[in-house]
Amino acid sequence: MLKKVPHTYVIVFAIIVVAAILTWFIPPGKYIPVTKTIDGKEVTELVFHYEENLPEEYGATFESRTQTWQVFSALFKGFVKQSNIIIFILMIGGAFWIMNKSKAIDVGILAFLKFTRKLENNPLMRRLGVDNIIIVLVMILFSIFGAVFGMSEETIAFVIILIPLAISMGYDSIMGVCMVYVAAHLGFAGAVLNPFTIGIAQGLADLPLFSGIEYRMFAWLIINLVGITFVLRYARKIRKNPKSSIMYEEDAYWRQREQAESEEIAYYTPRMAWIVWAIILVSLTIFSFIHPLTTMTIGNSSFTFWVLPLFTGIFALLGVLTLKKSVHYFILLLLGYTIVFLIVGVMGYGWYVMEIATLFLAMGIASGLAINKSADDIAKLFLEGVKDIMSAAIIVGLAGGIIVVLEDGGIIDSILYGLSQAMGNFGNVASVGIMYIIQTIVNIVIPSGSAKAAITMPIMAPFSDLIGISRQATVMAFQFGDGFTNMITPTSGVLIAVLGVARIPYHKWVKWVWPLIVTLIILGFLLLIPTVTMELNGF
Repeated sequence: MLKKVPHTYVIVFAIIVVAAILTWFIPPGKYIPVTKTIDGKEVTELVFHYEENLPEEYGATFESRTQTWQVFSALFKGFVKQSNIIIFILMIGGAFWIMNKSKAIDVGILAFLKFTRKLENNPLMRRLGVDNIIIVLVMILFSIFGAVFGMSEETIAFVIILIPLAISMGYDSIMGVCMVYVAAHLGFAGAVLNPFTIGIAQGLADLPLFSGIEYRMFAWLIINLVGITFVLRYARKIRKNPKSSIMYEEDAYWRQREQAESEEIAYYTPRMAWIVWAIILVSLTIFSFIHPLTTMTIGNSSFTFWVLPLFTGIFALLGVLTLKKSVHYFILLLLGYTIVFLIVGVMGYGWYVMEIATLFLAMGIASGLAINKSADDIAKLFLEGVKDIMSAAIIVGLAGGIIVVLEDGGIIDSILYGLSQAMGNFGNVASVGIMYIIQTIVNIVIPSGSAKAAITMPIMAPFSDLIGISRQATVMAFQFGDGFTNMITPTSGVLIAVLGVARIPYHKWVKWVWPLIVTLIILGFLLLIPTVTMELNGF
């Protein structure tokens, strides 16, 4: 008889303890910036010092040499450190609970499934598989989001939408996560224009911004081809036998929720829905006058357009059409516009989790008002949603404690320094491979792509010059090392949040995803070989 797998909370706490034990054996150290003049030009380099050799101005850099009882305070600090994502999850959960009360998403899913069944009457569509086409198109869309503007935290909100759809199509919660989170991180790993990884890394490596884009686009295509094929094979297996899913028992929550919400739906449009439409239209009109033009930034290029006035006009028309049909379709319009403005906000106004959470909260309140709910009813529904998703928020805070222990023990830079010393006089292929391995390992303790770029690139870029590897190849080693393990590392607040929302235990996720991760890591190495053996544009 197999032993029972520990609860996810227990697993995360065990990792915190292991991180604390590492601080007993790894001496603390820190990279500090040093400005030098080389050929008449001032250059800032990061130089590593162990704690005892740190310059005086850095003094008491670390809270404690070794972490012992701090494993308990790390839990508190973890919640503080990840507070933005925790609040984001709670607000999203509350907002969607209000929307779910309207049964609008159920109406949308039923309409979508009805449409797909019609497509099956087409011989070509039936041969290709309508579900396969849907999965591929959705995954490519989110992969583009990941490759272009580094979609990551935003996937938490979309998982709540895609899991019920996946369940309705006869799949499981893992497929819902694949269509959003895995797809976005396939794009994140094969980043083409992501300013948070490629932009920062190339800037620190003194390379033209987004140069070498041709080979990156090729790598993105190959990564997605492999990743999507893996997911489609799994989808076919689950479609044939839903009980073969490792999440079959846990997904009873989603199936029961779907069954409860798919009862007979009464189509109607209360007067309050028209008032909500009018208020939103007036608000959009005002914003259109304040911001008539929006500059949308995609990578290193941008364009300015009448984004808000255009979408305001479309909303005015679609609002009338949907309200004449049913309030459910109007709320789906609100959801669609929330997604549109999420993209506009991120690419045009630099929005992050606070603005996105605010946007979804406004959507939830508007949905509640549109179905004639009172302020008290909306507040109660919001709290029900927060309660339902609370476990996901808690696990994010616990996972944050891992990073806190490593940071307070001062061993993150020491680990990085030790790994960098492993690179000696190897051949170009072996050297870029070692860089890739180092970046992959470092991603486990520094899941933030921009933070890792800031720490590793000033070290790796000059080193690549010494061993005869192009800095562009070094950036790609960083890019792949940063992307793939995001889908498995327990220190990633976004991954833990997504799994919490999807109600997928971490150990079951690892059991499912590790073959994909191993495949992608090997693929990443193979894609790095041409960067040091072939003449590529920008390399």
